[in-house]
Amino acid sequence: MHKFKVPGAELAWSFSDESGQPVVQLHGLTSSRYRDRVLDLDLGRGLSGTQLLRYDARGHGHSTGRREPEDYRWPALAEDLLALLDHWFPDEQVHGVGPSMGTGTLLHAAMRAPEKFSGFTLMLPPTAWATRTAQAGDYRRLAEFIEQHGMERFVAASTQMPRPPATIGTPETVPHVSGELLPSIYRGAAMSDLPTPEQIASLDIPTTILAWVDDPSHPLSTAQALVELLPSATLQVAHTPQDVAGWPIILAADVERSASHNDRPAARSQAGSSG
Repeated sequence: MHKFKVPGAELAWSFSDESGQPVVQLHGLTSSRYRDRVLDLDLGRGLSGTQLLRYDARGHGHSTGRREPEDYRWPALAEDLLALLDHWFPDEQVHGVGPSMGTGTLLHAAMRAPEKFSGFTLMLPPTAWATRTAQAGDYRRLAEFIEQHGMERFVAASTQMPRPPATIGTPETVPHVSGELLPSIYRGAAMSDLPTPEQIASLDIPTTILAWVDDPSHPLSTAQALVELLPSATLQVAHTPQDVAGWPIILAADVERSASHNDRPAARSQAGSSG
């Protein structure tokens, strides 16, 4: 299995090189490349003619991590992302796609290095700003619950939670994270928020925002605020699983748009495979 070393972790990755536009695909909190595929959130499965890099965030999936909550703050995850991009695509602009925590990671990375990104497809923007405080409290309580009662009881309790209508029919899954690391990961998420509205408004990067209804952890209010703040953004809202099934087509169109605006040569030629 391929691993990329960053401070305090080794990141598992996979790379599909069909030349063309570089794309980096992230996943959400407690998920992974594999789990997002099971949940029908692997939008990159519909791409062809691209250089597609997918990876598991530190502590998730097949990546390693430490029991340090600060390691899982979104700005820290953004540093991991930028290190990967500097390695794989040092002289190219990249289209970024990812849900929830992946959206937070991409936006923080863009604050550090906006020139690295040709476009975004931001999925399921999480709670932010005014709605983040309550969510952070929930994450801290979940961390304590896991430490006190263990993963088995946590997973059992999680299956009783209502699901957004757009996810009906997808399989029940469990976090792709070890019980040892999950409390630290939740505490890192509790310390995280999107960049400030003023910072977001400075990002003139073509963006499509994909959201769905009736999900308190990914409220439409965040998606609507991002569309209002970002200079070049559009919003599409899913109400059914059929709507979500169309998201890979939207990503493909976004990537094609990024490629048309990206005048830099596709000079990277490393071969890669699954990780």
